[in-house]
Amino acid sequence: QLQLVQSGGGLVQPGGSLRLSCKAAGFTLEAYGISWFRQIPGKEREMVSCLTNDDGPIYYTDSVKGRFTISKDKVEKVIYLQMDNLKPDDTAMYYCAAALGVGGSCATHYDYIYWGRGAQVTVNS
Repeated sequence: QLQLVQSGGGLVQPGGSLRLSCKAAGFTLEAYGISWFRQIPGKEREMVSCLTNDDGPIYYTDSVKGRFTISKDKVEKVIYLQMDNLKPDDTAMYYCAAALGVGGSCATHYDYIYWGRGAQVTVNS
């Protein structure tokens, strides 16, 4: 059974760092692209970053460019989101999601149907 198990998150002061992890079970990262989304209650879900299954171009939403880094460990089947210089506007529930790699941009061409349970990130002084 395909699963995504998330860990990480928490409370951090502005300017601080956190790392989110998403471990894949039941599938290989060579076949699936992975994305990180975030959502604030009452607002639409936003894609933060994504990786294709074939090491294609990485996507970051503009507001996190230069501060967040997505990466993956193919052997351990873990996807990371390193978040540095965090801002209060980054406060949200963060979800990882997986989609079968179909070519093209992971931001626009992938159908994310497998989801982690979410991790709360709160940036507050």
